[in-house]
Amino acid sequence: MPAKRLSVVVTRRLPEAVETRMTELFDVTLRDPDTRMSRDELAAAMRAADVLVPCVTDQIDANLLAQAGDKLRLIANYGAGVDHIDVATARQRGILVSNTPGVLSDDTADMAMALILGVLRKVPQGMAEMASGNWQGWSPMANLGHRVGGRRLGILGMGRTGLAVARRARAFGMQIHYHNRRRLRPEVEAEVEATYWESLDQMLARVDVLSINCPHTPSTFHLLNSRRLRLMKPTAVIVNTSRGEVIDENALVRALKGGEIAGAGLDVYEHGTEINPALRELPGVVLLPHMGSATTEGRVEMGEKVILNIKTFADGHRPPDQVVPGML
Repeated sequence: MPAKRLSVVVTRRLPEAVETRMTELFDVTLRDPDTRMSRDELAAAMRAADVLVPCVTDQIDANLLAQAGDKLRLIANYGAGVDHIDVATARQRGILVSNTPGVLSDDTADMAMALILGVLRKVPQGMAEMASGNWQGWSPMANLGHRVGGRRLGILGMGRTGLAVARRARAFGMQIHYHNRRRLRPEVEAEVEATYWESLDQMLARVDVLSINCPHTPSTFHLLNSRRLRLMKPTAVIVNTSRGEVIDENALVRALKGGEIAGAGLDVYEHGTEINPALRELPGVVLLPHMGSATTEGRVEMGEKVILNIKTFADGHRPPDQVVPGML
């Protein structure tokens, strides 16, 4: 007699190939239409399922976990970041948490470079001029941006994505500097000719571009605050493809308005979809709707990781991408 299949609830629509494979392996409830679940819907899903597959838009805190029944045994997150899940409380309740690390680094690094180029070379301004129909032709002093090559790039968080950004930036001729909890191995530093800064403050004062690639944790919340923004050059720009909470968004607006920094390229925001209105109006700011990992290939690979974690758990083994509080 075949073993009972795990019941799995997915909170958002996933690529068709991923949903089809999940349906073949598990007793799956898919999300249709593709809208964000309310807290009541999330609570009901957590009572009904053996496995919940949430994503970054689902805030799974201690209060919500308290409403989960005894049936829920695994939260197989569709994404690498897990700051929207109270991992410690889940662990106390005997619920494992897994994620999908390593598959989005290249896609996110591509977007970081796109933002660096977009801000320094004024790509959005050029597109807006063409869309308006007001372009009068080439002029020696029109739309002047700044050369990328030769600039110092500071990378805040030299994990998989930070290193992928460094490799791309190095190909553009940028000089690589980084601040990290732990220094990289000498051979990795040598690969991208990176300079390590134990002091974030000292690095900020010297770089022309700052790329934020660290996760959101209690220790990184508002890591870029008013004091640190004032350390940067008035010609410097900031690019964030990681987590919005790392930057104090109000302080960023003040720094941009006051000319303390020259520009910013943002793909993530401190308050999710509630973006500070001033950011939409400031020159030198490029805004994207959390597109860093938005490739078809990346989304499918994320789904494959989720399936592997669930299948390994169903077979009685530890999910290969299990998250524990000590990793955060």
